[in-house]
Amino acid sequence: MKRKFTSSWKSSVQPRKQRKFRHNAPLHTRHKFLNSNLSKSLRQKHSKRSLPLRKGDEVLVMRGSFKKKKAKIEQIDLKRTRVSLENINRTKKDGTKVAVWFHPSSLQIQALNLDDKERLKKLGSEKSSSLRSS
Repeated sequence: MKRKFTSSWKSSVQPRKQRKFRHNAPLHTRHKFLNSNLSKSLRQKHSKRSLPLRKGDEVLVMRGSFKKKKAKIEQIDLKRTRVSLENINRTKKDGTKVAVWFHPSSLQIQALNLDDKERLKKLGSEKSSSLRSS
């Protein structure tokens, strides 16, 4: 039987194999698929173009009917690669409010949640290493 997922897989030109890789990826690898662009100020500060989303990050919606709305990330669904935001809801016919789920590509990070010391340390180390190499 063929393996469902392997981390040594580099790339394929075939879309079916790319889809298979993403579909069969374990959750810790799927977190890397949740990258979103940084705002211009954060891009200069951290010298990175994109970062994986975390709960508590403040984001700006770039596409769709909620365009130009700012909100904090409330929930992240790694299985579906979708993100739910605070105070952005859709009202159903019966009046109940339901969270709207966004794809990370339609969001832009405005402020980072730096409560996690590991994330802060990682940002600092990447910044210093990129400065040394240039």
